[in-house]
Amino acid sequence: MIAILIFGAASAVTRKLTDIGANNLIDGRNPISFCNVLFVGNLCALIIFIILNQRQWRVSILKRIRPQQWLALSMVAVISSAVVPSLIFTALTITSVNNVILIGQLDTPLALGLSVWFLGDRINKWVVYGAILSFIGVALTVLIQPESEDVMMSAMGIQIGLGELLVLLAALLKAIANTVSRISLRQIPLGIFNVYRMFVGTVFFFCATFILLGPSHFMDVTAGFVWRWMLLYGAVIVVGGQLAWFKGISMSSASEISFATAFNPLAGILAAYLILGEVPTLGQYVGGAVILAGIALNQVGVQRLQSSAMASAMDEPKPKQALSESVGFEGV
Repeated sequence: MIAILIFGAASAVTRKLTDIGANNLIDGRNPISFCNVLFVGNLCALIIFIILNQRQWRVSILKRIRPQQWLALSMVAVISSAVVPSLIFTALTITSVNNVILIGQLDTPLALGLSVWFLGDRINKWVVYGAILSFIGVALTVLIQPESEDVMMSAMGIQIGLGELLVLLAALLKAIANTVSRISLRQIPLGIFNVYRMFVGTVFFFCATFILLGPSHFMDVTAGFVWRWMLLYGAVIVVGGQLAWFKGISMSSASEISFATAFNPLAGILAAYLILGEVPTLGQYVGGAVILAGIALNQVGVQRLQSSAMASAMDEPKPKQALSESVGFEGV
């Protein structure tokens, strides 16, 4: 639950940091820009992960990882540590935090569908109903929007805000990364997974931004003001949240983990209100209520699966790197 509270607050904290940067300009520039937050935040988290997991980086362990696993790990690293955060951070600049939180819940039913398709996971009607309701809730959140000056896009004849569209894409990519990690990365130690993912994601983002947007986007990256806030951000939001999460799932059953993740959207909306004073709109109330109903049905399904003899394996520890993708936006 501590991890859920931290992850739930990630979007609101990120928006708050950019607001702090806007009030402390350097030569007219916001030092806590999107590029600086992602690059420096990733770098701080990488340093902390290396310190905490250095014992797992032994030659004997690395030799057991096959080339195909390194390739899959690299793909997951680029998606989960560079592409998805980039989409989320961009969305946070053009739409409300509550929209990002609620629409981001779509990654759970998407991951469910992919796991059934590719992994043959067992589900029941309650889990299916819960996924359908979650889809409906996200759709209502997107469609019932107040008039705004946000950039709008047209998709299949439906007008949708660019921010909402970016979150939808991020949810899809996150579900794909989750599925790939479950298929190919079950045997990779958690310490190696975290360090390598953060390293590849950081390098990829820096190189892509440097080539596509130019070095000027990292002009204030060496400012002490940026590093003070990013060290706190990386230590608490990224590393603190993940350490609490991994420790929690190592001592919890599947139903307990599922129950804990159900509070993620509530934690995010509460954090947006307490940190930013952001009050949900009508569409967010309606869509959020339907999403929560879908989560409740999913809980019923998980409980029934776990109580049946056929689903007894659900209490076995799941791959931690896969579970790390199931709790929403984690900061980086």
